[in-house]
Amino acid sequence: MGMYQRIFVALDGGPTQEAVARRAAYIAQHNNAALLFGHVIDSVPYEANGIDFAALCTEGRENIERELASVLAEVRADDQIPSVDLSVHAGRITDTLLESQIEPFNPDLVVCGARGLSNIKYALVGSVSTFLIRNIDCDVLVVKPEEGDE
Repeated sequence: MGMYQRIFVALDGGPTQEAVARRAAYIAQHNNAALLFGHVIDSVPYEANGIDFAALCTEGRENIERELASVLAEVRADDQIPSVDLSVHAGRITDTLLESQIEPFNPDLVVCGARGLSNIKYALVGSVSTFLIRNIDCDVLVVKPEEGDE
């Protein structure tokens, strides 16, 4: 049995998203671990508009399925990975990520990307990776952007 059995992959739609997905896939394959890819659409900009969040989540899921088509096809076909799922929710990012995706899945590893925010942006908006490191009880792997990803 591998070190990790349940791996949650936090997708942000950014330039490191594919690298994050591929790293998680590699770890899952070598640990025979289940994979849950998760994405949260930030609801804050839309809260006053009365937007259809279900439609927004459906569109978000379709975008991820398209953007990560090759990675998702590989992991879904891999006998070493017992299950693969994709979860898209709308809400306040850190709360929704934790309460609607990570906690119910109960992973022993979370893989996320580092966006490389400037010090000013970091001070204003914070960092999801820092939030995860500080607020969940399992291992967190932060995948840094490679040259050319940004």
